[in-house]
Amino acid sequence: MINPRRILTVGGTFACALGVGFIMQNAASSEPVATEVSMGGIIAAAPAQVVKDNFTQVSEGSGQTPEQEFTGKLTDITLTSASIPTPPKMGPQPKRLPASPVDGAQIARAALTDQRILKLPPEEPAPAFSCEITMNAKPRAAAMAEVTVNAPCLVNERFTLHHSGMMFTEVTDSKGNSRMIVPGLSPNAVFMASFPNGEAAMASVSLDALEFYERAVIQWQGDSGLQLHALEYGAGYDDPGHVWADAAGDFEQMARGDRGVLTRLGAKDVPNARLAEVYTFPSGAAQKPGDIHLSVEAEITSANCGRDITAQSLEVRKGGTLRARDLELAMPACDATGDFLVLKNMLNDLKIARK
Repeated sequence: MINPRRILTVGGTFACALGVGFIMQNAASSEPVATEVSMGGIIAAAPAQVVKDNFTQVSEGSGQTPEQEFTGKLTDITLTSASIPTPPKMGPQPKRLPASPVDGAQIARAALTDQRILKLPPEEPAPAFSCEITMNAKPRAAAMAEVTVNAPCLVNERFTLHHSGMMFTEVTDSKGNSRMIVPGLSPNAVFMASFPNGEAAMASVSLDALEFYERAVIQWQGDSGLQLHALEYGAGYDDPGHVWADAAGDFEQMARGDRGVLTRLGAKDVPNARLAEVYTFPSGAAQKPGDIHLSVEAEITSANCGRDITAQSLEVRKGGTLRARDLELAMPACDATGDFLVLKNMLNDLKIARK
């Protein structure tokens, strides 16, 4: 026996291909049927809804057939289908190449019409910042030299100035410059500035007037508490003839041959700096003969007590040979703070003859 549902499904599928209205008028099943509709490869289910009030109940053995007992009709059939997507529009396409090749001869002719560059423009030198260290020395009064250092790449930088064994620490300013007045220790004075990074510069100057002056130097490093004292013509401490750091003397008096002067060298505010004190007396212009007593003293302070200090003395007499002497001293314990030690034989006294 053929399954009537199968027949309805096949018939419905074919009928939908021809027309939906034919299926609605010839449906003959007593049960709701899902009709499959094929549309261009897309299958949609069309459920059939039956109103049961329009059917007559049939009992077994009544002798009636389903076709005779059907008194209603199929209504409210709704077909559903999937929407067919619309393909996107074609985007812009690249332009096609020209059909004919480019004329090489035309390009060659166009190139010949261009003017040739017969002279290239001169190259401008790239800007550069000079980091060269320069140094200069000029003679000044009293056999002194004005020494200048220019180190544009070493601003606010410490350096050591060397001259005939004398050494002291100085610092460049915010532009890398430094200017110093340095007592000469040699007629042909040579100065060298050396920086911690190994850079250095040199300058020289003639100081012929050195033969008219006597000079004594004491130099050290750090907080040694050393001082150079000169007692001129028998003066005592704190007398007008006592020349030291707190009474350095007057250059006008020295120019007249009356007194000597003391010059302090080095940046004492720099940690562990090299410092020096230089006493100068104009023996070639002295107004009277006499003796000048030179001494080196060490004040016992909290910075140097209980430890060893080192120092060096330098002496030059009337432009003669430079004499050097080294010192190593064990300082007393800190309970002696405030006292002074007088160091004998570090410097020789000066004997001034009548001019």
